[in-house]
Amino acid sequence: MTTTHANFPAPGSARHAGGMLTRLTRDQRYSFLAALLAWSMDTFDYFMLVLVLPDIARDPNFGASATQLAFLTTATLVMRPFGAFLFGIWADRVGRRGPLIADVLLYSCTGILCAIAPNITVLLILRAIYGIGMGGEWGLGAALAMEKLPPARRGFFSGLLQVGYPIGYLMAALAYLMITALGVSWRWIFVLSIIPALTTLLLRRRVTESEAWQATQRNMGATRTTIRDILRDRRVVKRFGYLIVLMTALNWMAHSAQDVYPTFLQADQDSGGAGLSSSAASWIIVCYTLGAIAGSVVFGALSERLGRRRTIVLAAGLALAVLPLFIFPTNGLAFLVLGALLMQSLVQGAWGVVPAHLTEMSPDAIRGFYPGVTYQIGNLFAALNLPIQEHLAAGHGYPFALGWTVGPALVAVIIATSLGAEAKGAIFGASPAAAPIPAGSAPASSSAPAPFGVDGT
Repeated sequence: MTTTHANFPAPGSARHAGGMLTRLTRDQRYSFLAALLAWSMDTFDYFMLVLVLPDIARDPNFGASATQLAFLTTATLVMRPFGAFLFGIWADRVGRRGPLIADVLLYSCTGILCAIAPNITVLLILRAIYGIGMGGEWGLGAALAMEKLPPARRGFFSGLLQVGYPIGYLMAALAYLMITALGVSWRWIFVLSIIPALTTLLLRRRVTESEAWQATQRNMGATRTTIRDILRDRRVVKRFGYLIVLMTALNWMAHSAQDVYPTFLQADQDSGGAGLSSSAASWIIVCYTLGAIAGSVVFGALSERLGRRRTIVLAAGLALAVLPLFIFPTNGLAFLVLGALLMQSLVQGAWGVVPAHLTEMSPDAIRGFYPGVTYQIGNLFAALNLPIQEHLAAGHGYPFALGWTVGPALVAVIIATSLGAEAKGAIFGASPAAAPIPAGSAPASSSAPAPFGVDGT
């Protein structure tokens, strides 16, 4: 198996700087907007189900207990890594465009069927199938978008892509408010999910195939390299394990800072909560959601100057410093709001780097498979966070629960990120086997494998 590397432009060169000045083509815009909507759908799906669970439990015609309904989110999360694997391998073999369109059709149709599920068993099966579809979406969408965007602008658009997370949250909240205001059944929220899904599908139909994937296929044909060869590469396997650890830490950081916080804001002071009204808590949530949007874009763009790893470490380190403001309501309402705003902007700031960092660390030949599977496995492990936080809060109060989940997660992100590597500015489609190496780090032609650490192992 032969490995080749391209001559990457050094930072600051005309070719590198030109990427910052070039306007996006229509194809690049469509691929990015489709990925943004898909990521919003991912978040919309998660929070949509969380919001309607109490309504489903109260529905006498459905006949499901709260314990049974808890398995709905679990079924979706468990099946997502399988979806990332199936659609990822398919996309690495036949191209990005076809599998992405099939993926959108799968979760769109399944989402509609959820609206007419007659009982908990059918809904559970449909949510599991939906998980397969959503599992394949994030990795493929991010890979296609990052492969098409100019290398020097990946950091900025990576941060902009992560804005899809708070957008999805707001979409779910607005959809729930709409069905509540209209007094219609909870089933209609599943029908509403078809709108962003179909919009994503229409955009995807206008996107051409990834040029990076086509170049990789030519390189693999010339060197007689197969996907099986790459998956057997020890460095690729080690890097895969490392990225799962990194994504678990990052997902745990995000979930620990977000999942239980709305409950903490309204919990009574005897349990360590802020004791706020639902209205006051809602306004704080709006404030820190706006902070998350700003942080994602700012830190994503900053990663083009500082590098991917340094930016993630910086965001997590600053988040550690503001942790006392974030978890102690005794500091006063003003400091609590400030702490929530800063924490969410820093947490999402770290995440703003992830789409670029993860796709750049992925081997060209398996970029459809690599980012999605590592992200979804990390997300699955992080799903344990919420029950752990609620258990700790029941015995020791919410500040304790937040402090002993958010704090260690931030430390884990700093350590895991520092021990890895990055490939900022790499040109996709140049080397099918090894992960792309940083710009200016390799000679024009090299048959030697990347040194230890360069590929993230």
